Amino acid sequence: MVGGEAAAAVEELVSGVRRATDFAEQFRSYSESEKQWKARMEFILRHLPDYRDPPDGGGRLDQLLSLSMVWANHLFLGCSYNKDLLDKVMEMADGIEVEDLPQFTTRSELMKKAVPSPLEATLRAHWKESHGDFAAVLLSRLRFSHYQRQETLSNIASPETKRNLDVEPCT
Repeated sequence: MVGGEAAAAVEELVSGVRRATDFAEQFRSYSESEKQWKARMEFILRHLPDYRDPPDGGGRLDQLLSLSMVWANHLFLGCSYNKDLLDKVMEMADGIEVEDLPQFTTRSELMKKAVPSPLEATLRAHWKESHGDFAAVLLSRLRFSHYQRQETLSNIASPETKRNLDVEPCT
């Protein structure tokens, strides 16, 4: 008899997991990959008991779904959010294993690695030798940009447009 009770308990457990999975499936976004959905579903199922809507409503389930999207968007798309919110969802997701996550580089990290263009490098070197002042390089680039714009306008603009747009370069 004990074996029958254990089998019934296992069957009940499996049935409960299936019901929970079927319930969570309705919240899958059409744009989520299988890997993204499995991770987000694990997040949802892990916290579903704590976020069930009370009989009077309350939107707790909506809050859980929102938190799951914040976590998934941060993980898979590199979205950034308020530090407190990210701390909360990362704590909630502690222990959820996701393989082959994409690596993201922030704008600040990219700017630190920025390589100057050949023109910028030449201007910096020239002005550093003669003036040692980066502001002069910036002014030079502005003048260069102005003349380049004037040259482009002279190639495509009508004489009347040229008169209206013709301005003296900054000195």
